[in-house]
Amino acid sequence: MTVVFTIIIISFFITISIIPVLYRIALKYNLLLDLPSKRKMHERPVPRIGGIGMALAFFVTTFMWVPKNEFFYAFLTGCGIIVFFGILDDLFSLGYKSKFSAQILAAVVLIVYGKVRILSVGNILPEDFCLSDWSSFLLTLVVIVGITNAINLADGLDGLAGGICLLAFSCIAYLAYLVHMPIILLFCASMIGSILGFLRFNTYPATIFMGDTGSQLLGFSGIILAIKLTQESIDLSPVLPALIFGVPILDTLSVMTQRMMEKRPLFKADKNHFHHKLIRLGLFHTEAVVVLYTLQFLFILLAIIFRTSSSIIILLGFIIFLVLTILFFIFIEKRDYKLVRFEFITNLKSKLRDIREQGFFIKWCFFALKIFLPVLMVFISFVPANIPKYLSIVATAIVILLLISIGTGKILNLLLRLIAYMFFPYLIFLGEQNSYVLTNHSLLIGYNLLFLLVTTFSVLTIKLTRRRSGFYVTPMDILILLIITSLFIIPADNINIHKVGMIAAKSLIILFGYEVLIGELRKETKALSIFILGVLIAIIIRGFCAI
Repeated sequence: MTVVFTIIIISFFITISIIPVLYRIALKYNLLLDLPSKRKMHERPVPRIGGIGMALAFFVTTFMWVPKNEFFYAFLTGCGIIVFFGILDDLFSLGYKSKFSAQILAAVVLIVYGKVRILSVGNILPEDFCLSDWSSFLLTLVVIVGITNAINLADGLDGLAGGICLLAFSCIAYLAYLVHMPIILLFCASMIGSILGFLRFNTYPATIFMGDTGSQLLGFSGIILAIKLTQESIDLSPVLPALIFGVPILDTLSVMTQRMMEKRPLFKADKNHFHHKLIRLGLFHTEAVVVLYTLQFLFILLAIIFRTSSSIIILLGFIIFLVLTILFFIFIEKRDYKLVRFEFITNLKSKLRDIREQGFFIKWCFFALKIFLPVLMVFISFVPANIPKYLSIVATAIVILLLISIGTGKILNLLLRLIAYMFFPYLIFLGEQNSYVLTNHSLLIGYNLLFLLVTTFSVLTIKLTRRRSGFYVTPMDILILLIITSLFIIPADNINIHKVGMIAAKSLIILFGYEVLIGELRKETKALSIFILGVLIAIIIRGFCAI
């Protein structure tokens, strides 16, 4: 698990570091800009560089940690083809024929050289019936290209495709862990970290998009790993990918069905995707995203719960749900139904707005956050029984950068965020693995109480603040909450899932509080920088003194 956690952190760090650089290049040279149109939801040009950032993080971390074999090289070659043509598409708007050609080429590489084949569909076919080489080849090719495009079509709202794929890769990673397929687990860890880094910039209102480069990479890599996982493990149903990518598949089939019924071209873009229909129903942008996140989350839970069930039952249930979904949208669109909002919620928001404008409670809440969060950060740095030497070496390099940044005033806020996202989740992880502190009942109560206080005052601060920009609760926070919740309710089997859940929950709390604190400080972060400097020095001393 240490390697998995390290890959996620490093992949996240690379993505969150490279995207601001790519963003400035895109704006300076007017490259890879997604321009507004009648079909699109944004109203200003947005750089489509997120996919490049994710791809770089994915390739670097997989080359560093994933064992090399025939599948490894075939997989990265296929992903490289997808990324290369994705960049060309983002630059020059290739037609659908060129897209399909690139996707087919990448799929053939995996089928022929990576030995990724759909050889079984469970008990859907008679037990003595085997797919021929050609039928297996064609079925695999159709599935790979289909899912790749399904994710590409789902990329219509800020954070939507990235969030759906984060859930899908998390599911594949968990299943890979259960059936002891470490290579798939490591590939998923790399992609999870890169998606998390991307979503930091893509949550509504997005400052960057992933472009076709990102959406096709996520769809292609996700379905390849899902097929390999379910076809090579006798413990998993071979039709699980239908549930793992439930929302994109439903959306694509629904759109294609509607186009055929209305006798319109199948590949001509329109505004009949789920997210378009939900917004026409009366949902706000973020509400539509959260609804689709929740639906995808339910598919993921079903995939985990029914992972060993009959393929016929899974497929039949999926088809029934597809039909009901199509009928639901036909019904509400024919009746021109609009969402009714409850008056008491509107009144509650009005009262909260009045309290916010008074500004009295926000001062005390923010003051409490400024006290409890730094105390918790110090506590976290002393919880692990031992600090690895390599962490102290990294901390030394960061201290040098931080001193230069404090002196010059450049990139200070960015550096502070990188420090928080790099060090504190990893320190929490080390503490949960080996800690003298957490074996002391009184200290454990104090430690958990600090997390509770930071959570409380972070939420109160963000709800009462009068800031018009900066960090707010977003669909990404709901998404992460769903993932953490799932860690406590999915079948545990042979994994200490509750410990993993505690690490994820505590990491989320510390990073959430840190973002709220930086946002409220309004770039006046020199005092915080000096404090972080002290924490890093403590980490350095602990690491080198333990040698």
